[in-house]
Amino acid sequence: FNYYWIFILYFQVLRAYDYFSPWREQQQMYKLDIGWPKTPEHFTGQTFCVAVDALHGLVYVGQRGDNVPKVLVFSVEGYFLYSWNDTVEMPHGIFVWNTAIGSSVWITDVGTGKYGHTVKQYSPLGKLMQVLGTPGNAGSSLIPLQFDQPAEVFVEENGDIYVVDGDGGMNNRVLKLSNDYKEIWLTGTNGSGIGQFKIPHSVTVDAFGRVWVADRDNRRIQVFDKVTGEWLGSWSGCFSEDGPYSVRFTADYKYLIVAQLNINRLAILAAPPVGAIGHCVMVHTIQLADETKPHLVDVDMKSGAIYVAEIGAQQVQKYVPL
Repeated sequence: FNYYWIFILYFQVLRAYDYFSPWREQQQMYKLDIGWPKTPEHFTGQTFCVAVDALHGLVYVGQRGDNVPKVLVFSVEGYFLYSWNDTVEMPHGIFVWNTAIGSSVWITDVGTGKYGHTVKQYSPLGKLMQVLGTPGNAGSSLIPLQFDQPAEVFVEENGDIYVVDGDGGMNNRVLKLSNDYKEIWLTGTNGSGIGQFKIPHSVTVDAFGRVWVADRDNRRIQVFDKVTGEWLGSWSGCFSEDGPYSVRFTADYKYLIVAQLNINRLAILAAPPVGAIGHCVMVHTIQLADETKPHLVDVDMKSGAIYVAEIGAQQVQKYVPL
């Protein structure tokens, strides 16, 4: 009799494990591509950000430093292609936007000189196409398009733009703009309450209409409805050791890749498909070398590879799924 119930219980536990299969995956999920890039000597500054153009097989890297090219362009195979520098002062975040008629590169610039405090759109070869914000002037949260050290930008296929504004400046907010740069919604003030931020550092959008924001110094991720800006939930349980610096989804949207700079780690979290946000569950981690300092990441939505911009190691590394 007892054995029967033990068997039933064991069977139910197995079924539950199978049902929550993304949560139980503990084997190694990624390996370092030691051959990327082919010529790492092209990294001559601090590599703050990376963006993948999966459609055209390109990888853009933003770096800082005196007399260094601010944007480097590689192929996904690791070959250096070209660089450009005009009107980029201190790149912080970078994003590639592809449309039916072409692609462009969006960069957030946190410089304090004549080009800073802006979100800028470039052609793939570095021609300046659009400037949001007032170059050289830090602004207050009272004016939507007046940025103060905007940390990152994410652009949807339809051209809607999400900006996390506040890499240590006076603003702590998330702003959604239409493709003609009109405010759709804006949320956030400085603080630790619901919908407040202490350095909103990275933003991404999932396939289910939700906006995920790395609320860095509050050591949590907050989630919002992309249409209304309504707060949907937050995750803090996974970030007791260090706050989230970067958020990007895997190509199947099953996992969220999070960079944790101070503990030199990439955390892979199980993403809830629909419904309640629930609690965060860490599925796997990639421990990087000491003082690597992973700042921002991007995911190749075609191959699944993760690219990590490491300001301590002054390099970008590529991890490929197994």
